[in-house]
Amino acid sequence: MVDGKDDKDKLQEEQKGESEVTQDTGKTAEKSSETKPSDETDKDNAASSDDDASKKDSSDKEAETASEEEASSAKSAKEEETVSSREDTSANDKAAEAKVEPTSTMVSDTGEVKTPKSARQAIEPETPPPPPTRSKAVRHPIVVFMNFVITVVLLAVIGIGGVLYYGKQTFIEEGPLKQEKTILVSGGTGLGTIAEILERQNVISDQTIFNYGVQIYRQDTKLKAGEYLFSPGVSMMQVMQILTSGKSILHSVTVPEGYTSYQIHQVLMDNDILMGPLDEIPAEGTLLPETYKFARGTTRKEMVKRMADAHDRAVAEIWDRRAADLPLKTPEELVTLASIVEKETGKASERTRVAGVFINRLNQGIRLQSDPTVIYGIFGGKGKPKDRPIFRSDLDKKTDYNTYQIPGLTPGPIANPGRASLEAVANPSRTKELFFVADGTGGHVFSETLKQHNDNVRRWREIEKQRIEAAKQKETEASEGGEEEQPAE
Repeated sequence: MVDGKDDKDKLQEEQKGESEVTQDTGKTAEKSSETKPSDETDKDNAASSDDDASKKDSSDKEAETASEEEASSAKSAKEEETVSSREDTSANDKAAEAKVEPTSTMVSDTGEVKTPKSARQAIEPETPPPPPTRSKAVRHPIVVFMNFVITVVLLAVIGIGGVLYYGKQTFIEEGPLKQEKTILVSGGTGLGTIAEILERQNVISDQTIFNYGVQIYRQDTKLKAGEYLFSPGVSMMQVMQILTSGKSILHSVTVPEGYTSYQIHQVLMDNDILMGPLDEIPAEGTLLPETYKFARGTTRKEMVKRMADAHDRAVAEIWDRRAADLPLKTPEELVTLASIVEKETGKASERTRVAGVFINRLNQGIRLQSDPTVIYGIFGGKGKPKDRPIFRSDLDKKTDYNTYQIPGLTPGPIANPGRASLEAVANPSRTKELFFVADGTGGHVFSETLKQHNDNVRRWREIEKQRIEAAKQKETEASEGGEEEQPAE
């Protein structure tokens, strides 16, 4: 009996230890999951098992049976505890899923019903929703057409803007010309032809850009004819400015003072730059001898008109400033007497003095007795040959211009006087001199009386005689030298 009691006590201690383990396990399960009522049931069952085992201490057989049952129950409790732990872990996962996704049914913005997702599904990327369908208004043919038109217009504006920018840059940038070049633009030449000439002469790079550029700046009607000099690298903008300024290359033609209209006609016809014919010889004394500037392309008729206009302006101006007591009634008489003064002397310092002599003779009714009038009456505007002297018979020959034979002024001018001679006649020297004769040095000797004049003429004739003899001597020596040199040839 003692042995049996010991065994019984031993069995009770083992059951008590196992019961404590079971209680500890149950507490752990309670902490891991408070939602499982099955764990509490397991604890109650374990406690009831302990009570049943204590009641059967009296019987060894029952104790052994109870011991086997308790062992089996403990094993079963451990298995159930393992299963309970797994169930608790699953419950925790479900609780986490419940936090991410509500357990209740969810409705999306588009009206679709969404089912709850697991934690793994929640972190996976969602498939993006399809794009919304286009409305019928957007697909309307008119809307489509208007969109097309707007697109075309926008592209056209961008294209035109690019073309304008390129054209402007080309218009103002340095040109292709490498060295100076002269271009002649004839009167009546159009913009297109001018642009073509400039491009062909390599003055500009693109005639189309130049053509449109000039029109955009509204200078196409302001281009002037002429001969223009273009510098290397000149831009299209500068070319346009040069052509509209009219500052072309200027040439010059000089008409000496005292030339007859016939001689002026010859000067103009001999000029290679002037253009066009000049069929008629202008009236004597209607042109003003000066140096005239003109552009290439100027005609001879235009030049004659310029000379005539300059003459008219000068005469009108000088006539208004003339001395009040002149024996001249019209501007034409002023020109006539100025032409005689012009032919009598080439010295500017003598003009007013010569004019004073003629004014004195006109006031006293004395014939002018001017040799140039005799020559003009015989030879006209062509002039006397240089090697022909004036004979006594020429002075006695009666012509409309021979002032040795006619009183007063000639019927008209005998040359085209310059501005200086016109001024001299309008305001002559105030002297009593009535005569003058050449002094052999290119000038004249003046006198108030006929006796003084005859003495001066006598001296002049001696000078002329010496000159003639010297010229004959030179000719004789030249001819004799030629005869002696002939055999040597």
